[in-house]
Amino acid sequence: MAAKADKIFVNLPVKDLKKSIDFFTKIGFEFNPQYTDDNATCMVISEHIYAMLLVEDFFKTFIKKEISDATKTTEVIVALNVESREKVDELVNKALAAGALPSNDPIDHGFMYVGSFQDIDGHLWEFMHMAEGDAEQA
Repeated sequence: MAAKADKIFVNLPVKDLKKSIDFFTKIGFEFNPQYTDDNATCMVISEHIYAMLLVEDFFKTFIKKEISDATKTTEVIVALNVESREKVDELVNKALAAGALPSNDPIDHGFMYVGSFQDIDGHLWEFMHMAEGDAEQA
C-alpha cells in the first residue's frame, strides 16, 4: 500500500509566541484556542493544513538537535497525519529500512500517536495518527 497522508502540521520554532500570533493575525490567519497555551498555538492555514508555532524551549523537547537559525538556515518538522497507529509504525519502519535514522521513540498521548525519523539529509519527519475528530476541531 502506498504512503498516503491526509493532513499536514508544520512545526515552527518561534522566539516570542505573542509576537508571532500578532504578526500572523495581521496577515489574516486564525488560531484554534483549544490548542493554544503559553508554549504553542495552532495556526489554521486551511481545512487540512496547520502550522504549530512553538516557543523555542518547548520546540526543543521534540528534538535532539539544535534549533536552526531561520535567518541563516531552514529547518522544520514535517508532520503528516495517517489513518492508523499501525500505519505510523509501518511508515517509520520503512523509512528506517531505507536509511533514515531514528529521531525519537514513539510517543503515545492517547488521542495522538507519533513516530518519527530523520531522513538521509537530517530533516525531521513525523507520521502521526490522531483519534477521529481531534484534528477536525483544530
